[in-house]
Amino acid sequence: MKSTFLREMQERGFLNQCTDLEKLDSIISRKSISAYIGFDCTANSLHVGSLLQIMILRLLQKHGHRPIILLGGGTTLIGDPSGKDSTRKILKTKDVKKNILSIKKIFEKLLNFKDKRIKPIFVDNFSWLGKLNYIDFLRNVGSQFTLNKMLTYDSVKLRLDREQSLSYMEFNYMILQAYDFYKLYEKKNCLLQLGGSDQWGNIINGVDLIRRILKKEAFGLTSPLITLSSGAKMGKTEKGAIWLEEKLFSSYDYWQFWRNSDDRDVVKFLKFFTDIETDKINKLTETNQINDLKRILASETTKILHGKIKSSQAEKTATDIFKLGKINENLPSKKILKRDLIQGVKFLELLVSNNIMSSKSEARRAINSNGIKINDELVQDENKLVTSSDFKNSNMKVSFGKKKHYLFKVT
Repeated sequence: MKSTFLREMQERGFLNQCTDLEKLDSIISRKSISAYIGFDCTANSLHVGSLLQIMILRLLQKHGHRPIILLGGGTTLIGDPSGKDSTRKILKTKDVKKNILSIKKIFEKLLNFKDKRIKPIFVDNFSWLGKLNYIDFLRNVGSQFTLNKMLTYDSVKLRLDREQSLSYMEFNYMILQAYDFYKLYEKKNCLLQLGGSDQWGNIINGVDLIRRILKKEAFGLTSPLITLSSGAKMGKTEKGAIWLEEKLFSSYDYWQFWRNSDDRDVVKFLKFFTDIETDKINKLTETNQINDLKRILASETTKILHGKIKSSQAEKTATDIFKLGKINENLPSKKILKRDLIQGVKFLELLVSNNIMSSKSEARRAINSNGIKINDELVQDENKLVTSSDFKNSNMKVSFGKKKHYLFKVT
């Protein structure tokens, strides 16, 4: 391919489907374009399941193109049915607005906002979807879609095949997303929509709508959905989502998440989630053992999100704990009030209230199977009370298994 962007997309394994790859390659090898990805704002942070799309936006900037980040203030109020077994929780407008402000800060950490030529553009589709006249929208946009075709898309078909309900509200989502692409083409001269392969049908609808109404050509390009070798869904663990917001998921936990990757996924993740050139990745795989590659993966991914200093601190913390057995100040920290320690705090309640365990029954099982330690000493009494005697220099380390450690500090 002529385009350096598409060439590297292919080298890294990002490239899945394109509406017209040859023509898109010809255009973007000659000029800079704008391309967009949409993100629903159902929480106050994105999780690592969105990271592949953000890495593609970084790559877009690297090769001189401008990303448009569509934060779905309108579509989040509806909910994308793709890959869902039931209707999403319907959020209030004020909550979606708060989520948008929080999510913007994540992009400001991950993308280049200094170069004016490629500085990302934020758009909120509520600015046009919130003003729609229903009759006009049905006549001008709804008339361009047929039920016959809409029923063939996976986001609809799979729900209906499983005999799970699909609301009329959700059924409209694909039309609204197509309209987003149409508006961005019209307002921002956006030629390309990017997304995961589960968005292919929605993207095609947008390309078709632009062609039918504006008589112009736009393009859609998808990346593969990430499947882990273990069979688990990317970014989901038994403890919940791997959030990109540090207040929800610490830099140390983030480093550990990548360090604990399945051996079979490491090379793929180095290409997906780091900025290391693919030639260098190939050389690294020839000269390093798998644990060294995991350390490189963890450090590089954490550096991109949290910065070089916190990445180095996370690596040092892990080394201190696993090799030297030390208590390190950079562990995920929890606070406990000094006055509470006078009477003692029930250890089970401490574990649950600090989200180390999801329930007291889970905590009991972990204790009874020798899975919990305080300051590297096994906890064998599920009725234990935590007192000031459990703290060393106002610190108490709680370990769950070999890889999860937390530092309680007296305040």
